[in-house]
Amino acid sequence: MKKEEFVHIALTDEERKVILQQPVLVALSGGADSVALLRVLMAAGGDCRAAHCNFHLRGEESMRDEQFVRDLCRQLDIPLIVKDFDVPSWQSAHGGSVEMACRALRYEWFEQQRQQQGCQLIAVAHHADDQVETFFLNLLRGTGTRGLTGMQRLNGNIWRPLLDVTRSDIINYLKDIGQDYVTDSTNDENDYRRNRLRNIVLPIIEQEFQGSRPRILDTMANLTSDHDLLNALTIEALPDERHIDIASLCSRHHAPTLLYHRIRHLGFNREQCQQAIEAAQQGHSGRQFHSGSHILIVNRQTIDIEPIDIDGEQPAQIPFDFNAGIHSPIHIAVKRGDAPFSPRMCDGKRRIALSSQVLKCNHVVIRYWKQGDRIKPFGMHGSKLVSDLFADLKFDHAEKRQAWLLEADGDIIWIVGYRASAHYPVTVESQDYLILTLI
Repeated sequence: MKKEEFVHIALTDEERKVILQQPVLVALSGGADSVALLRVLMAAGGDCRAAHCNFHLRGEESMRDEQFVRDLCRQLDIPLIVKDFDVPSWQSAHGGSVEMACRALRYEWFEQQRQQQGCQLIAVAHHADDQVETFFLNLLRGTGTRGLTGMQRLNGNIWRPLLDVTRSDIINYLKDIGQDYVTDSTNDENDYRRNRLRNIVLPIIEQEFQGSRPRILDTMANLTSDHDLLNALTIEALPDERHIDIASLCSRHHAPTLLYHRIRHLGFNREQCQQAIEAAQQGHSGRQFHSGSHILIVNRQTIDIEPIDIDGEQPAQIPFDFNAGIHSPIHIAVKRGDAPFSPRMCDGKRRIALSSQVLKCNHVVIRYWKQGDRIKPFGMHGSKLVSDLFADLKFDHAEKRQAWLLEADGDIIWIVGYRASAHYPVTVESQDYLILTLI
């Protein structure tokens, strides 16, 4: 494959236009793949910035790679950023394998540099042979259709322009343009699963089934089309992934599988979806399932999915100003009394009245409910748990989490839209009061 043909295959017409508009951050290790990536993007006229990670895992060889990258970028007049990483420290803090640590460290740093350098994309050098390896690794781990489609060409800000070219294409391209590169000696070691697959398993498959790699790539392309169709049909069936009607969902064949494909990107697995459907069918309202980032709640009529507060804390309190009201996240208007007060001015739910004494409070906020909150209802001695009041109102879990409370100096004075407290009462004919209205 000649260099002109290689560049043409590697980049689409649209991608060529994109890289002419904004700089691209190129992940540059110094190996053949990343060097070819840099040279291809430069040949297409891209404004490239290189980023090199030194994990210091291979002694002098790591320093050799860094020096090679520095020399190459100097020769090509390409801006370069180099970062030294402490992999053992990351593992001590987070656990996981060396591979996992390196991946997490480099992609986090790449994104930081992308933003700082004003780049649109992070270009990485995965190629067609990597796709085949990924197919088998995911197959052996146990996966669904998504795992068998391999890596995406564009995934967020991560761009893989070389997915349609092979390793041999890359080597021939570099030879054709007279470009050298460095070789990672650990690629020949079989300590990692991917290396064993690359060095042992796939050569045997290719030997016994010649021409298998292109056919595997064709299969992956077909699976990608099937997966895209499945996604489209799933969204059509369940348009609102956060509030899913139980009756509609459970009336469909393969309801657990449908639910899984709709919410798998939120971290839920097949078993959780199966159990959620069973709970919904059995009327077990309040059953909950957690992913890494979201919570699924089975309510009476809907399956609701909400983000989890990662720190385990209540949502931030939002200051409330009685002189200005608030417009976000809810709209509450405040008006000073301009006529003698009458109870008919308020309904005690969406519109309440408060004595102007409330203006003396130092800490006024709106916030979400938390366990243990109490309110002092009108006509009742003492206080009542807000959760008990929610039960009286027949709130499900989602409605409880979405209810706003107005709190003044530690007292809950309004469950916004539902119930006012006995704090700061207004007497008939008083002209010194505030009217709060939920818009």
